[in-house]
Amino acid sequence: MNVVITGASKGIGKAIAEQFAQQGCDLFLCSRHMDKTNAWQQQLMERYNCAVMSSNTDMGEEGQVREFAQKVLDAFDRVDVLVNNAGVFEPGTVHGEADGQLERMLRINLLSAYHLTRLIVPRMIEQKSGHIFNICSVAALNAYTNGGSYSISKWALLGFSKNLREEMKAHGIKVTSVHPGATMTGSWEGFDIDPMRILEAGDIARMVVASAGLSEQACVEDILIRPQLGDL
Repeated sequence: MNVVITGASKGIGKAIAEQFAQQGCDLFLCSRHMDKTNAWQQQLMERYNCAVMSSNTDMGEEGQVREFAQKVLDAFDRVDVLVNNAGVFEPGTVHGEADGQLERMLRINLLSAYHLTRLIVPRMIEQKSGHIFNICSVAALNAYTNGGSYSISKWALLGFSKNLREEMKAHGIKVTSVHPGATMTGSWEGFDIDPMRILEAGDIARMVVASAGLSEQACVEDILIRPQLGDL
């Protein structure tokens, strides 16, 4: 399989890349700092006998999204899996956060997935198959304290994902919305967190890869995974 993953240099995206590499999949990865993971990419290729290509891409900039999509389409004659994982968390309140925060959250957390999918999905329609994963959040399901524009953007991403699911059914393309609870990624750096109260990035990755491996007639529409002891 050919797999495209955004926001793949750390956290959930990196864990998903590792899990797909273990399955022998060829990868095209991007993030703003993908070049800082060259040694890791080389390890994946040597260990799992897969191809790994990558691009430094700011998914909050539409022009760079378009450039990345063209690189993918030039490299792969088919795209089997697209994981829209690029995103950023900034706490805040609707009435108190800085001007421009909503626009920034929407560019990175929603429009990155919207624009990339629109550029990649014609190839999937042509091949009559494919699987798109949109990494949403439990913040897309319930309002929570200090969620602000981040939560709004994730609700919007879920709306995009649900609409896309309906549109793609007739083309043989699956769409899955992924809702992780608190997960040990860069967003939690500096916090003193009991490891038993937070998910590992690998937990989400294993669920994504398992869903991608189901039969042609089966589609996991939503993955909701929370810490065993509940949300933080």
